[in-house]
Amino acid sequence: MPKFCVNRVAQSNGDHEVHDTTTMRPCHPSAANQIDLGYHDSCHSAVRAAKAYYSTADGCAHCATACHSR
Repeated sequence: MPKFCVNRVAQSNGDHEVHDTTTMRPCHPSAANQIDLGYHDSCHSAVRAAKAYYSTADGCAHCATACHSR
């Protein structure tokens, strides 16, 4: 089951990206800028969890592509 985080720092469009942290990728925010969302069956439930922090949460285009909508 993949583990996810949401970036504390918004993108230029205001989105807070949700990342699959199962494997390290260059798109991941620094540890200081991550809010741990825990383990989820899919990025869809991780994005729902991230919306409790940021209404503009969206999946990362690189590591949570199925949930990237903007």
